[in-house]
Amino acid sequence: MIESLMDVRGVRHTALVGPDGKIVAKAGLTETDLPAELTLVAAGRAVIGSLQSNLNTPDWQELLLDVDGGPVLLTPHGNQVLLTAFDDVANLGRVRFAVRRLLGTV
Repeated sequence: MIESLMDVRGVRHTALVGPDGKIVAKAGLTETDLPAELTLVAAGRAVIGSLQSNLNTPDWQELLLDVDGGPVLLTPHGNQVLLTAFDDVANLGRVRFAVRRLLGTV
């Protein structure tokens, strides 16, 4: 399923992370990258939880993090989070469209 995101120009790797913090599916992600990316997802979930609580809103659409290794898009999918790392913020529109198409929200 998520392997199709690797066909999008600029996508470096992607992973679907379950609510327990474990990888459900991945593509292009090396074992070396794994700990850092899981830390990003955990931190992103904490930020989102705090914002949801403070803004009194139950839903979120996505979170873009621009980190040293390049931009990372976190997108909810049920109780899982899809992480998509890509090479340049200029590719954000293309990546967002591909993620939404994959998750069936387009």
